[in-house]
Amino acid sequence: MATKRSSSAPSSTRAAARGDDDDRVITPKTVIRPVVPAAKPIKAAYFNRELSWLAFNRRVLEQAQDEKHPLLERVKFLAIVSSNLDEFFEIRVAGIIQQFDSGVTEPSVDGLGPKESLRRIHSVVASLVEDQYACWHHRLMPALAAEGIVFKTAAELNASELGWVTAYFHEQIHPVLTPLALDQSHPFPQLGNKTLNVVVSLESPEEEGAESLVAILPVPRILPRLVQLTPGDAGPQRFVFLSEIIKLCAGEFFPGYRVTGAHSFRVTRNSDLYIDEEEAENLLKKIEEELRNLRRGAAVRLEIEEGVNDTIFTTLCEHLDLSHEYVFRLNGPINLLRLMSLAEIDRPDLKFPPFTPANASPLRDAGRIFETLREQDVLLHHPYDSFQPVIDFVEQAARDPQVFAIKQTLYRTSGDSPIVRALIEASRNGKQVTALVELKARFDEANNIQWARQLEEAGVHVVYGLIGHKTHCKCSLVVRREGKRMHRYAHLGTGNYNPKTARLYTDLSYFTAREELTADAAALFNTLTGFSREPEFNHLLVAPYNLHRRLQELIQRETANAAAGRPARIMAKMNSLVDKVTIDNLYAASRAGVQIDLIVRGVCCLVPGVRGLSENIRVRSIVNRFLEHARAFYFENDGEEPLIFAGSADWMPRNFFRRVEVVYPIRDPALRRWMVDELFTLELQDNEFARLLHPNGGYLPVPRDPAVPPFSAQGYFVAAALQRAAAAD
Repeated sequence: MATKRSSSAPSSTRAAARGDDDDRVITPKTVIRPVVPAAKPIKAAYFNRELSWLAFNRRVLEQAQDEKHPLLERVKFLAIVSSNLDEFFEIRVAGIIQQFDSGVTEPSVDGLGPKESLRRIHSVVASLVEDQYACWHHRLMPALAAEGIVFKTAAELNASELGWVTAYFHEQIHPVLTPLALDQSHPFPQLGNKTLNVVVSLESPEEEGAESLVAILPVPRILPRLVQLTPGDAGPQRFVFLSEIIKLCAGEFFPGYRVTGAHSFRVTRNSDLYIDEEEAENLLKKIEEELRNLRRGAAVRLEIEEGVNDTIFTTLCEHLDLSHEYVFRLNGPINLLRLMSLAEIDRPDLKFPPFTPANASPLRDAGRIFETLREQDVLLHHPYDSFQPVIDFVEQAARDPQVFAIKQTLYRTSGDSPIVRALIEASRNGKQVTALVELKARFDEANNIQWARQLEEAGVHVVYGLIGHKTHCKCSLVVRREGKRMHRYAHLGTGNYNPKTARLYTDLSYFTAREELTADAAALFNTLTGFSREPEFNHLLVAPYNLHRRLQELIQRETANAAAGRPARIMAKMNSLVDKVTIDNLYAASRAGVQIDLIVRGVCCLVPGVRGLSENIRVRSIVNRFLEHARAFYFENDGEEPLIFAGSADWMPRNFFRRVEVVYPIRDPALRRWMVDELFTLELQDNEFARLLHPNGGYLPVPRDPAVPPFSAQGYFVAAALQRAAAAD
């Protein structure tokens, strides 16, 4: 999407997750004072953050159950449920367990203390996991079999398959597995986080009545968890889980003993890094050390197959120091995330239709990027619009002899990052290149350490941002000499500089040469790389400085307008809504009559639709083919032009106060119209994949008159992108 800085609007086919009250620099010594809501809500209600997140994962499971999706895509959704639960236990549950073990009893804003939160989490997770495995056994497996994709247990193998599996075991598995006995002379082994293990019960045929022996077979990650039987044969594709093969052949490791039971299991551990940056003399080395320690983190969950005997079950729980409420006995394969490999099957009829993002924006001519941006702002909507212009922006800056400096934030990027390559090339071309690399990007720490070292070796100035704050903003700034003056060009985004996730996540990319915005972007980089006790941002909303305060002011302005009988409206799209001050201000706005529409993909602690509190607030979530990731905000601003923003920040305390975030205004008239008429309006019209949040915490489908056809916002954006691409050919 793009326009010249004129009144002409683009056609629809072109347009197609604490408080602070000042702008002071936030240092480890700064005391942050909360913003007070405009009016204290009466009997305010809040959803529990963890239970709200589990409701989101339930919506992901619903996609696996939904027969409107292609079959292999449903399998992927089922795998994502497992991946989400892993991170939930590693981070969120681990944190609540630490609170409970530390004696914390004070309830959070929802009224639940750690003990009650854990009890409810266990109940909800148990139900979710039961439904997840029911979906696998009773819906997906039969449907896959009907399409010639068959899963077999060891007991279901015929003679030919059994011979093939036995040979595969001896050739591929037996050489790399090491049995570990459990007895007085062998200590309980250190089991890695989320690694597959098989616990084996043994008896000696010559010692009748003797106590059973127990051993564990840890399975290296290098072995594929899903094995295709006799690949290349005609007929149905047959698969068996690696754990089934190991259990079948486990006796090969214990000659002279009889195997009486074999069950797979895995342990989930606390994976949250704790880094005291003030005490860490070398942050990079400290994070590397902590990454090595993560595999030894405290156990927070045990998943084990049903049928294991009570003695082994008790032994595992005792050695892992886990009470039984953190144990899940599973009716089926451990770790359904491994089903993700089915996406590699060449069955296009069982997948979403191929979609190639449209590279039809004014920036498609990479050689004229800077000339184009001097004339117009450009807004891209990923993945419908190609991410290539973002790459081209940095690559052209690296090669352009008139470019003197490039400044770039990197939170998460791809394994073979063209952005990183371009920064290295720019440095080698003699340009001043600065990269803000966030070493503490969760689960990407090792990747980012690798990038930081490569950049430093190439002469890039690598900076790790503010102490105590993750650098989460998405900014790229280019300084270019044009004639006798220096001009700045900026890319401001809602998503990471990652070409791979840019094809899977919905995000916004805003390119501009507007002096007021690029000057603020330059001030941001100067603040992050140098010293600034009182940074001033006149147009960008930047956390942890002015974002929270300005957001509350904007909500309160709408409240005042509604109270005075003037038009008032708030629309906001984000991943998560958790911040209590913001929620309280939204409640106050609702009571004043502000009409509020929130599109919140994941966690939402606000309770909508409560009479006298939030009856004017509607909350919906869209879970579909692409992960909704963009953050965008609209304020009616009666008497003046509506205020429209996009950026990297969710409405959460961590984004407001513990991260560096940037929210930027959309200034171009036509781009603003697109934001309102298409992005917000169409997502609020989605009646196919949107779910409405109800006061009881349930998410239900949007009511739809049978005469009204189903409408998917993502489906519309895909069709519009294909139209733009066809028109550009």
